[in-house]
Parts: sequence; structure tokens; C-alpha cells
Amino acid sequence: MPSPLEIIRTGTVARLTLARPQVHNAFDDALIAQLTAALLEVDADPGVRAVVLTGSGSTYSAGADLDWMRRMTAAGAEENRTDALRLAALMHTLNFLSKPTLARVNGAAYGGGVGLIACCDIAIGIEGAKFALSEVKLGLVPAVISPYVVAAIGARHARRLFVSAEVFDAAEALRIGLLHQCVPAAGLDAAVDRALHALGKGGPLAQREAKRLALRLSGMTPDSTDALDREHAALIAALRVSPEGQQGLGAFLDKRPPCWVAPSE
Repeated sequence: MPSPLEIIRTGTVARLTLARPQVHNAFDDALIAQLTAALLEVDADPGVRAVVLTGSGSTYSAGADLDWMRRMTAAGAEENRTDALRLAALMHTLNFLSKPTLARVNGAAYGGGVGLIACCDIAIGIEGAKFALSEVKLGLVPAVISPYVVAAIGARHARRLFVSAEVFDAAEALRIGLLHQCVPAAGLDAAVDRALHALGKGGPLAQREAKRLALRLSGMTPDSTDALDREHAALIAALRVSPEGQQGLGAFLDKRPPCWVAPSE
């Protein structure tokens, strides 16, 4: 079975590619574990100066894998809490990585895929990309990714997108701060290369401390986020096993509207 994560080292740049194009690079427990381990490995490698995170095919990441969601629907609260903590650990690792990180957004990103973008220092995406934080449609909330999404786009935009679950385009992602740059698909690699060239001019120690400085001044520290991770993992676990969460997840998996959606006239 091919690996769900492709790791390519080119000079001082580590390129991590979510390699599940058949499911739009959705992540399950196996991919979460592999990506977390890969990030820790490149973080400990003094030869790596920057990390690029992207998706294979035409999608960045569709968020949670359907089979994984189906398994967690049948699981109890404690198993769901442990599962949510693993995703939280991935986001935490990416957000606080000591190396500069760049999201190469090659296509759509939903749910946790938006979280991965928000955790990166630089985000460059293509003009045709679509985004959504669609958890409330399932009776859930974007709990473990919320600190990073709010840090990226601000509480005001987050409130709208968290409760509406609306799909928004790359121009809107640029306007609210999820993306730093929006380019034609044909120009994505050139834009990423320019950003990497600029990063290569900075001192690695200074870049590490500059990143920590920006995060600390925004009120985000590893310790404070650890506490939120535990709180949010408990929240998502409770919602997954709640009647509304079970209804929403079941309806989504069965491809039918949940009970709170009024029938079309």
C-alpha cells in the first residue's frame, strides 16, 4: 500500500505532500500519525531550513476521511477524546515548528485542511481554491483547529465562518488573512520558490526566535495551547456522541439532510 505521505528533501527544503488524491487528501488516524512524526523529524534536522506542506492532485485537503469519521461515530466519548487529541497534537506540532513553514495550497481545503493552512507561517494558494469550515452542518464544531484559525483570520471572521459553514473562494481567503498570496495555478510553484528564496536569506536562529516572538506577542504559547487542546478535545468528543452529533454525522455519511434542515418546498 502506498504511503499516505510523500516526503521529499531538496537541498535545505523538506516538502511534505499529503498523498491520498483518491479521497482528496482527507486525513485519518494513520495520516495524522505519519504527518506528526515527519514534522518532528524535520524539525530536529539541522539541515532543514524550511518546510512546504501541500496536497497531491487537485485538492489540498478535504479534512476528515469518511471511513475515519464512520469509525469515530461508533466510538465512545473517551476514544473520541483520545482521537481528537491526536489531531490537536498534529496542529500544535505544525504551528510551533521551529522552522519556517509554507502551505502550498494547490486546491480546495475544508475543515481540518483549513487548520493546516492556518498553522503555517506562509500560505500561498491558487485562484480557483475553495474553502469551508463546515463542521456545524454535521452537528459539530471546528474545535481543535479553532485557536489557529482564529489567530489567522481573527475572531470576527471566524465567528461568521464557524456558524455559517459557508464555502468561500481564494479571493475571500486572501482578504481575511487565511492566504497571504493568491496566484494563478500555473504560477504557484514560482510563487512558492520566491518565498523560499526569501526565507533562505534569514538566519535560522533568528527566524526561529522571530516566529516565537510573533506567536508570543499574539498570546499563543505551547503551554496555553496545550490547555486549549485538552478542553477542545473534550468538547468535540462530547459533541460527536451527542444526539445532534450522531444525527449530523449519520446524515452526512448516509448522504441525506439532517433532521434540523427544513425540507425543500
